[in-house]
Amino acid sequence: MNCEICGKEIEGKPLRTKIDGSVLLVCNDCAKFGRVQRDTPLERKFVTRDKKGRKEANAKTRPKKTYTRNEEPMDELVEDFNLVVRQAREAKGWKREELAAKIYEKASVINRIESGKILPDLKLARKLEKTLNIKLIEKYDDMDLEAYKSSSAGPNTLGSIVKIKRK
Repeated sequence: MNCEICGKEIEGKPLRTKIDGSVLLVCNDCAKFGRVQRDTPLERKFVTRDKKGRKEANAKTRPKKTYTRNEEPMDELVEDFNLVVRQAREAKGWKREELAAKIYEKASVINRIESGKILPDLKLARKLEKTLNIKLIEKYDDMDLEAYKSSSAGPNTLGSIVKIKRK
């Protein structure tokens, strides 16, 4: 079995460790990042009841509810939105105050967007797109995890995704 943080082969029995609210099976080296849990997990028995509070007889055969995630593509700002806005404004020969007046916003908002200090919400991004004839919002589908896999030969673990801060 491999450690869920570093990916090394675990010698002996893995340690159940609670790290930032998640219980993971880790090696001895990675167990120091959290609190080691006891070997026997806490088991809870849930009793389903009907509307009147009586126990249901066939609680185990009852089908579970399935929840589906919304599969529609979502909107996202382009990466260099601040440069796109600035270049489009300068190409039209407008000052920040002029652009702000055209989209009914303050000049300080335009300044912060162009400097990258704030992200415009979708409503403001659409106003900027329409006024400047640019593309700021793009649709994206779910991430393709195959494209983001690390080049390491072993399985992907939490340690291959995050960077652990040492105190």
